Amino acid sequence: QVHLVESGGGLVQAGGSLRLSCAASGSTFRGYAMGWFRQAPGKEREFVASIRWSSGTTAYADSIKDRFTISRDSAKNTADLQMNSLKPEDTAVYYCAATWGVRVTVRNAYDYWGQGTQVTVSS
Repeated sequence: QVHLVESGGGLVQAGGSLRLSCAASGSTFRGYAMGWFRQAPGKEREFVASIRWSSGTTAYADSIKDRFTISRDSAKNTADLQMNSLKPEDTAVYYCAATWGVRVTVRNAYDYWGQGTQVTVSS
């Protein structure tokens, strides 16, 4: 199995920044891609961003593509999400996930999930 642990969540004022980190361990193969999803109260879990381990190719949700940046460090087996210009509507639990497949924007395509980290943006 791949074990994923998120960190870096917290409380921040609107317009501020946070950097989330996802550490992968437990397997010598990390999968095809890493993704970040989020789930706000009363809403379904939604895709935020993804990155391929091999090429670094990224994908972003339209709502955050000009504000968030996903990156990976192959040597450290980590995938980070830099979040800038945060808005109250970004408030959610953010989850890191790993997929062996290629449908990187699809929630059900991911095989492993972290426990999530809370991000709260105050107005």
